[in-house]
Amino acid sequence: MEQNQLERLGEQEDTQLGRYLTFPVGEETFAIAIRCISEIIGMYPITRLPDVPKHVKGIINLRGKIVPVIDIRLKFKKPAVAYDERTCIIVLETGGLAAGLIVDSVSEVLSIPDEEIVAPPEYGATAQNHYICGIGSAEGKVKLILDVDKLLDEEEAAASASVL
Repeated sequence: MEQNQLERLGEQEDTQLGRYLTFPVGEETFAIAIRCISEIIGMYPITRLPDVPKHVKGIINLRGKIVPVIDIRLKFKKPAVAYDERTCIIVLETGGLAAGLIVDSVSEVLSIPDEEIVAPPEYGATAQNHYICGIGSAEGKVKLILDVDKLLDEEEAAASASVL
């Protein structure tokens, strides 16, 4: 690779540092690092899979790539809601694993500087707290930053492997 291409690649990665896509789940606002998101798509036809956890809604065929899809509300043990025109799928890629998160809607992309992010509290572990790697503050509001690697855990890897 040419030096100029390497420099542009480094600059592109730098522009993603500290940038997060935010979305609501109930009363909370969650954030995912932009570097983990490959795209955001509207709802797609989902093929259901047998014998998977309830929050794994199934798989989609995204331009020839099979992607497991997870309903984030169900993953976090929140009540299910009907999908509507704002419902979308955030396609994540990390560690060679791709998965889609069904969310009610996306809010915005924010910059959250490292000095505005603190570690989550150690007490009161709940299903959703397990997936939080930090708590950020932006525009005077709290954003719960998700650990994508933990979110796409063995259950999703197993769902992905079952279709290959």
